[in-house]
Formats: sequence, C-alpha cells, structure tokens
Amino acid sequence: MRWRASLARFLALSLTTMNLHAPAAPSPDEDPWLWLEEVQGERALDWVRERNALSRARLEAWPAFADTRRQILAVLDARDRIPGVTRRGAYLYNLWQDADHPRGLWRRTTLQEFRKLQPEWQTLLDLDALGRAEDKNWVWGGAVCLGPDYRHCLLSLSRGGADAHVLREFDSQTRQFVDGGFELPEAKSEAVWADRDTLYVGSDFGPGSLTDSGYPRVIKRWRRGQTLAEAETVFEARATDVAASVTVDRTPGFERTLFTRVPDFFSSESALLVDGQLQPLPKPADAQLSFWYDQVLLQLRSDWSVQGRTWPGGALLASDAAAYLAGRPSWHALFEPSPTRSLAGHAELRSALVLQVLDNVAGRLQEQRFDGRGWQARDVQAPFPGNLAVQSLHDPLVADDPLAEQYLLSYTDFLTPDSLLLGRSGSDTHEQLKSRTAHFDATGMRVEQRSAVSKDGTRVPYFVVWPKGATADGRNPTLLYGYGGFEVPLLPQYSGSYGHAWHARGGVLVVANIRGGGEFGPAWHQAALQDRRQKAFDDFVAVAEDLVAANITTPRRLAIKGGSNGGLLVGAVMLQRPELFRAVVCQVPLLDMRRYHRMLAGASWMSEYGDPDDPAQWDWIARYSPYQNVPPAGTRLPAVLFTTSTRDDRVHPGHARKMAARLLQHGHEALLYENIEGGHGGAADNAQRADMMALEFAFLWQQLQD
Repeated sequence: MRWRASLARFLALSLTTMNLHAPAAPSPDEDPWLWLEEVQGERALDWVRERNALSRARLEAWPAFADTRRQILAVLDARDRIPGVTRRGAYLYNLWQDADHPRGLWRRTTLQEFRKLQPEWQTLLDLDALGRAEDKNWVWGGAVCLGPDYRHCLLSLSRGGADAHVLREFDSQTRQFVDGGFELPEAKSEAVWADRDTLYVGSDFGPGSLTDSGYPRVIKRWRRGQTLAEAETVFEARATDVAASVTVDRTPGFERTLFTRVPDFFSSESALLVDGQLQPLPKPADAQLSFWYDQVLLQLRSDWSVQGRTWPGGALLASDAAAYLAGRPSWHALFEPSPTRSLAGHAELRSALVLQVLDNVAGRLQEQRFDGRGWQARDVQAPFPGNLAVQSLHDPLVADDPLAEQYLLSYTDFLTPDSLLLGRSGSDTHEQLKSRTAHFDATGMRVEQRSAVSKDGTRVPYFVVWPKGATADGRNPTLLYGYGGFEVPLLPQYSGSYGHAWHARGGVLVVANIRGGGEFGPAWHQAALQDRRQKAFDDFVAVAEDLVAANITTPRRLAIKGGSNGGLLVGAVMLQRPELFRAVVCQVPLLDMRRYHRMLAGASWMSEYGDPDDPAQWDWIARYSPYQNVPPAGTRLPAVLFTTSTRDDRVHPGHARKMAARLLQHGHEALLYENIEGGHGGAADNAQRADMMALEFAFLWQQLQD
C-alpha cells in the first residue's frame, strides 16, 4: 500500500537526520547567543522587538487573523463562563476577567446566590483600578486569608504575570489594604498565617536565603510590628534543595504546623512542630504526606515495603494519625492502581474523601468514608467518559459547617461544554449549578480514542477530535498536541477557541497521552525520566506515524504543538524527525538543556531531566537537547513558531530567543513572538491570550493549507 511505502521512506530518512552521538558540551564562550539570556537587556529586547515585528507582519497577513482574534476573545470574555470559586467561611471567592475588567475583579458571593443564573457579587478589589492608581501592570497571584472570619488576607500581585510577586495585607471587610500591615517586596515568596498577628514567611531575605532554584530556603516567624529583619528564623532547607515550605492546619482539635524541605521536584522531608520542637515524619522520600482530622494520608510514587507488605507506587494509604506519630501506624489502602487506573487527586469532606480516578484517561469518582472503626468504599455515579474534577466545599474552621459534606464537581469533554454540579457525600445525586453555552456547533463531530505502538512496543493512547464531515482520506489538516512530563496528564477539554479557529475550518485535533505524563500514574511518568527521556519523544513520533498510517493525515498537513516541557518535546522531535511534520508551535519552551539548570527555576527540574554538569548525564541529555542539535543549512526542517514571555520567570525566555537565533544563523526559517507580559502562561489578560492564540492559528493555517 502507498502508506507503507511512504512510512518506509520516513523511517529511512530519520536515520540521516538523527544525531546518534552526543555533541560536546560547549563552553559559554562558544555560545554566540548567550547575550539573549539578558531578559531585560536593551540589546536583547531590541532584537526581540525586531523579531516580533517580522512575525506579526507575516502572521497578521492571514486574511482571517482579525476575525479569529475577535472570536477567540469573545469566547474568553463570554459572560456564561463558569466562575472558578474558593470557599472561605460564608462566601465563595472568585477572580473574574472580562472585556470591562481585563486584569480582573476579586469578588465574593454566597452559595445561595451562586445558584442563581445572575448572582450578585460583592467586589473586594478591582485590579484594573488598582493598576491605574498605582501605575503598575498588576496581575492577580492569589490570596491567603485567615479563618474563620477571613477578614485579613495576604494578596499576591505580580508585575506582568511573573511568578515573583509582592505581598500585601488586605482587609476584606473595609476592602482596603491595611496601613502598616504585613507587606513583602517582589520575590517568589510564601506566607501563611500562624495567627492574627503572626506569619510564617519564606522570601528573599538577602544573600543565602534562596535555593539554587530561586525559591525560599529560609522560613521565618514574623510578628506584627517587627521589621522583616527582626523576624526569627525557624526552619532552613539546603541551598541545593528546591525550596522550604510550611503548612499551618488550624482545624480545631487538630492544630498542626508542618515544615518541609524539598530536595528535588519529587521528594520531600517533613517535620511536625510539637512543643516548640520539630518531630521528623517518617515516610518514603517521594511520597506525599498530609493530615485529615485524626488520619494521616500517604500517596506513594514508588513501591514501598513496610510491615511485611509491599504497597504499589500510585497507592493512597491511610492510618490513625496518633498511632503514626507514636511509631505504630497501621496502613490501609484507600486506592491501589491498575495498569489502566490511577489516582488523579482527592477532596476532603468532613466524614469522607472523594477520590478522582483516571480510568483509561477518563474520570471516575470513588468515595471513602471512615466510620471510626474502618473504611467503607463506594463508587459514585457521575458523568462518563470525560474529565471530572472535584473540589471540597467543607471549611473545617466553620463550627457546625452546613457544607461539611458537599463538594463541587465539574465535567467536560472535547465536545461537551463545561458544567458545574453540587454533590454530597453518600449520594449519587448531583445538582447542576452552572453550565456553559456551546461555542461551536458540534453536530456531526466525533471523538475517537486510538492507540499507537511506540518503538519499544508500548501502547500509547491518543484522542482524535474529528470535525464535521472529515474522513480518513489523508487530506485533513491535523494538529498533534503533547506534553509528556512531570506526571501531568492531558485530559479531555472543551475549547470554544479551537471550535472556532480549528474545527470549524476542518482541522483535526489529536491529543497524545505519552509517557512522562500522569495518565497512568507514577510508573507512566517514571518511564520517561532522565536517561529514559527519549521514550516520550518516541511515543509522540509513534502517534504521528500512526496518524499517517491510518490515513488521517500526511506529513504535509501535520503540525505539532507543545508548551513548557511540551515545548522541549516538539523542539526535540522536529529535529529528530523533520520529514514527519510540516509545522511546529513551540510555546514557552525549554530548549537549551546544557544551561537550563542555570536559568531561573531550572535547577528545580534536574530530577526530571538530569544534571548536564555531570558528564555521564550530559551524554544522554545532549542527544536530544534541541539547541545543541540544530542541523546545518540544507537540512529541511518544519516551519516553526516560538512563543514566549519576557515576564516568564519560570522558564527563561532565553530558550526560545536563542533557539530562534541559532536556527536563523544556520540558514533555517524561524518565527519568534515574545509577549512583553504574561509570565509562564504567556499572557496576562484575555486580550493578550486571544492575540497569542490568533497568531498561532494564523501560523498553522498558513502552513497547512494549500
């Protein structure tokens, strides 16, 4: 058959384009584009502005650009969006952005009011008005409020959407910042309330107070009226750790303060503050520990042998907390994984836990109730198949909490708009609170779950979202999306923006559930860690090849897209298999894996990728690091658009800048668009998000259409 001959040519060509030997590690002096790492350097920004202008001129020439941007913005600003809420005491809190309030309103309402089609909201803070008054481009970073009245809050505000933020005390009753209240300058800070007049805070206190990853290393107890310099150091992590953190549980009768050092992205060591002393909490290094009333919960990431039994990685265990602290735990499994089932999270009610389970990348719910003698499990009936997310409404600081057994449940899939339901423990009945209007006509569309066979024989599932009338004729413009890292799963999502800009124009969307992600628990992630990273790339390539073999598309009409770690994914495979793809959208990416650990938060990811300063580890990192594997002129590469943000202080914009520069230096085409604001999300408000998405869709259609 024709596809078999074509596929054979692709495989043969790949041998001539893959770098089979690790390149030598260049010294910084050998990198002519190192100056592009100067985020705010005038020379670097002038270069960025020049690239932005060239990219805009080309992409805005797509005839449908303006209409597409307008349609996307209408979706993002639609008033029927379901507000994401956080319950604190008597209120549900929300940050709302729309055309009139691009930076947002921080507001609140009651559950009774929230049930209404048009709830009345009380605005606490108008970020747009605040920005105008203070001449700052403030972006919301979150709030930490002191219960049970939640009057006093610590608000995080960042300039342009960066991870670094200022912290200011706010009075939700007067709706004013507190004069002389707690305040921290811009840094990647962490702060929690110990009591009304005391904070535990980690921040940039000066030299030596941050880890190599740029996060707090030192936790201090800061009392009202003290200067920050007078605050007492109570806990320290190591400079090589990712961070130090603190958790304060003020549940009456179960008050606990935990201090934690995080040696790497997937491990932690915790200690409980008992009578002024820190009591270490025994657990596997890579397990996540938490307390829930009189129980301790332990979520495993690797197999654990204890008390004559081996518990599998991915299991959730529980024990009586007092027995655990006394060194006599008796563990009970609340969840154990299977080859197709994994635990995605859980919500804590007063008398039950609601578990979110992924069953072959579709959500299910299970309830675990402790009756004082033992645990009772039951399956909860919920919409299926699709993406479920559960959020507890229980506030343990509220006496006789009327919402103690209630939770919010959201559901969506590729063709079904989001809905928000209200559930109660012990019941399968769910009251619909909110639902979104369909933003595109899904009549005649369909979703298919398929699988490809990777290089080592592993079956890799993926979703295909077919537009109306599309058939497997090999002519479909197809966008393949992937991530494959940090145990993050890619789940079905409804997108009105894709409905307008992609599906309505005949585009097929493919979402690949490759190794490195969290679709099948920790083992699926660990299969692509460090020296096994190539397996994630092989999985992605296998899906692409399967799309061609199934006649869904051809390389001429196949584009790939990924962001952050997914940007590394598409950056690597476009060089390893350039003949397989027509176009690449590479968002806020990691690309220079020789220096990633020295750029912003990169050191915190060495447990995922490895240490390039170790020659043995650099040997396998260098085989895929995109920046070190750019081929010479004459090798045909897919067209590529890099997007990033100047204010991204997590993944350095230098990755995208330098990769674009090196490609151009070697005679290849590359477009770069860098938003001056936006942080790691790439945009700070809906107008910026719509603009960035329209640029990406313009690029894709310019490349994939005849």
